[in-house]
Amino acid sequence: MEQNIERSSYANRGFRVQAPLVDSVSCYCKVESGLKTVAGARKFVPGAKLCIQPDINPRAHKTRSSCRERRVQPPLLPGLPDDLAIACLIRVPRVEHNKLRLVCKRWYNLLSGNFFYSLRKSLSMAEEWVYVVKRDRDGRISWHAFDPIYQLWQPLPPVPAEYSSAIGFGCAVLSGCLLYLFGGKDPLKGSMRRVIFYSARTNKWHRAPDMLRKRHFSGSCVINNCLYVAGGECDGIHRTLRSAEVYDPNRNRWSFVADMSTGMVPFIGVVYDGKWYLKGLGAHREVLSEAYIPEANIWTPINDGMIAGWRNPSISLNGKLYALDCRDGCKLRVYDEATKSWNRFIDSKLHLGNSRALEAAALVPLNGKLCIMRNNLSISMVNVTKPDKRTESNPDIWENIFAKGHARNLFTNLWSSIAGRSGLKSHIVHCQVLLA
Repeated sequence: MEQNIERSSYANRGFRVQAPLVDSVSCYCKVESGLKTVAGARKFVPGAKLCIQPDINPRAHKTRSSCRERRVQPPLLPGLPDDLAIACLIRVPRVEHNKLRLVCKRWYNLLSGNFFYSLRKSLSMAEEWVYVVKRDRDGRISWHAFDPIYQLWQPLPPVPAEYSSAIGFGCAVLSGCLLYLFGGKDPLKGSMRRVIFYSARTNKWHRAPDMLRKRHFSGSCVINNCLYVAGGECDGIHRTLRSAEVYDPNRNRWSFVADMSTGMVPFIGVVYDGKWYLKGLGAHREVLSEAYIPEANIWTPINDGMIAGWRNPSISLNGKLYALDCRDGCKLRVYDEATKSWNRFIDSKLHLGNSRALEAAALVPLNGKLCIMRNNLSISMVNVTKPDKRTESNPDIWENIFAKGHARNLFTNLWSSIAGRSGLKSHIVHCQVLLA
């Protein structure tokens, strides 16, 4: 009877009895949910201090609300299901992707994941960009990306501080979209084991496991999507290194491979015919050359016609080995496996000069063609699949590109070369191609 009177009085006053949202972990009074009065609670837990104002658990109903939020998410494109919207977005040129990330959070998440770019790659919509790492006259490292479709240089996030002034560090690409920087020598701390990588999909830098040995000015290559590093120098008594190691991104770890025959500081290397060829200087500054066979995990000394005429830079493209025949990259040579000799391949008939600014610094494969990159950031694209035609009658074989924003630098370097002054403001350290 008393309970009915008590309930009716609460109803008349307009109160509604409802159990608060209590976090059972933070409630120290051990009161059962069935006990509704303070007196009853004291009888159940004698002498216990009651939490008259218990902590409210903010996550008590979060699951339902979060599910409801996911159900009512706005579509990627209004009026279209998400699968059709993604089919539209993957066709947007890569040069506009940074702008797409600014539209909304859903677009940012979509363009920051692997699904979006894996889909572009599977549908042959991914684009190749050239990434150039440069060192200025003050020794500082910077880098830019070149879009060959729109012929524009694109800004990139700055290189991490540990590599902003480092020398002798290596550079390689894994999985087509990850650019690794490894080793090198810090001006203050000496040789490093550090490894970092940049993702063309997220446009961010990340850390990777350190190498097993400190080294700088080492040789490197990529075989079966594994990064091999060998030789180089290290601070200490035994400066020239013989050791070699490999990084497997699937296992995310480094492991040693067979040592080289002698210590070497490589200055040129290439993967050709399933072997990794290295040419460099030994401990007494003698010229050495070796080849690594991954299947057998052995090094073998090499001294044939390929090594004798091998010059830097060089590249292996479509099963053939190419190298430059002049300093400014106006001529190409190709290695003939049958005669074990180098033969003249293509002459552009356009000689730019012998200054350091016009020196060809790298050869990279770009959209099925051979790309020649010079220190002044001028570019030549060579179609090596048509060597039997004359370049004068077929301009598609040899194309010179002066990207927007760098034509003035080319003119300045040419004028400085004529006047006998050094107009080189920076030079290329590494050049790679990333797909996204």
